[in-house]
Amino acid sequence: MKPVEKRFARPSVMGVVNVTPDSFSDGGVNFDADDAVTTARRMVEEGAAIVDVGGESTRPGSVGVSVDEELRRVVPVLEGLDGDVPISIDTAKAEVARRALALGAELVNDVTALRADPELAGVVASSEAYLCLMHMQGEPRTMQRDPVYEDVAGEVAAFLEERLRFAVDAGIPEERICLDPGFGFGKTVEQNFELLARLDEIVALGRPVLVGLSRKRSLGRILGDPEATTGPLSTSLAAAVEAYERGAAIFRVHDVREHVEALTVAAAVSP
Repeated sequence: MKPVEKRFARPSVMGVVNVTPDSFSDGGVNFDADDAVTTARRMVEEGAAIVDVGGESTRPGSVGVSVDEELRRVVPVLEGLDGDVPISIDTAKAEVARRALALGAELVNDVTALRADPELAGVVASSEAYLCLMHMQGEPRTMQRDPVYEDVAGEVAAFLEERLRFAVDAGIPEERICLDPGFGFGKTVEQNFELLARLDEIVALGRPVLVGLSRKRSLGRILGDPEATTGPLSTSLAAAVEAYERGAAIFRVHDVREHVEALTVAAAVSP
């Protein structure tokens, strides 16, 4: 198994396929399994290194779904792809990860950083899967009510360092782990942009950094709309390039082709 930094050389794009009716930006678009399969295949054609398939919304204010419902949503998509598309499974549930890995997924993307399901670490450790550990303050239902930090970048870095140690102690090789600072997960507009400006402090932990800035509402609100729930493509591209220049390796995005093109230019001029 290649180390994660060899499998996902900078910059690598991860396409987003939410098999949900209520995700913040594209909820419902890929709720039908056939539509999700078509989208995933198109994303790879457009240059995605991997496609992140998720069956549970984690948008601000969202409520979780049962294991059975999450499986009902994602399993037909994975079966439809039949191993032809490199897949990440966006889940915090051990049984969902287990089924997805059996159907060919190669990365488990856990927004709870192995805190929600005590069995998930073992599922990943017993496989050859990659793992992404994300920072989130609180839980999706409440995380945006009043997030407070004394030092957002320092606290996010400390959390991710602790969860990295936890994962390694659970038997997951460090070279298979990447880290996500969790933009928009329990952070204000100002905190998100400070975290982006100081992303090098997360990169300094020594693991590849995945960022999910695409269409986040902070990108709309920075333009002057205090009620924005998403940001336009232009701001997503600008944020991705800024993150790349600060050392990010993997970019979780909705608009694959445009991000591949923008990051190709950024890489061409990067020292």
